[in-house]
Amino acid sequence: MDFHVLDRADGREDGADWTQNYSEIPANPGISLIFESTTKAGLGPRLHLHPYPETFIIRRGGATFTVGKDDIDAHAGQILVVPAETPHKFVTHEGGYEAVHIHSSPRFETTWLE
Repeated sequence: MDFHVLDRADGREDGADWTQNYSEIPANPGISLIFESTTKAGLGPRLHLHPYPETFIIRRGGATFTVGKDDIDAHAGQILVVPAETPHKFVTHEGGYEAVHIHSSPRFETTWLE
């Protein structure tokens, strides 16, 4: 059986303070991933969009997302799906944020709007 295991680039074996991007993943699953974990508030990307949907699986903490013209306070246990071509950004809450961001493309394609 063929399978692939991807380890953290920094060699750590935990999920703390982890930001790492994975594109062109072995075995070509058709997605790219961002793993993000921080204990800090006020962090996040500036406004941008993708030509494909992006799914956020929030595992710990939360963030205020701007999706289009709406602000959404998202928290652990929620899944947020941002449609293709929709401007979005987020800012982490007090206590931080941990999530997996799934890009519905094997490569990141981002248009920065600010």
